[in-house]
Amino acid sequence: MQSSLNGISNSYPKSTLINGRNDPQLAEALTRVSPEAQKKTRAKAQDFEAMFLNSMFSQMTTGVKGEGPFGDTTGTGAWRSMLTDEYSKSFAKSGGIGISNDVFRTLILQQANRAG
Repeated sequence: MQSSLNGISNSYPKSTLINGRNDPQLAEALTRVSPEAQKKTRAKAQDFEAMFLNSMFSQMTTGVKGEGPFGDTTGTGAWRSMLTDEYSKSFAKSGGIGISNDVFRTLILQQANRAG
């Protein structure tokens, strides 16, 4: 049975999928990092990706004029900021663009090296 990084279980396969590729080094490192630490690390990696996406979405919508949530009306700045923040969190939580997987992998490998 192979698992992806989205679902963390107590038994790990010889290889783990990350961004669609088998990663035996990560699978081995996961055996040396507690499930609690893995959950915290996954959350931090998603937060990092959400922060990156928020910055990207904010830049994409800065010059938009017109009506609606991205228009150029009074109060649009605050609304746009909240909307892009929620978009980025939702986007990162549903898989994002893969940044969180790479961040998660790097952090897990570092934690495993410190543990063993």
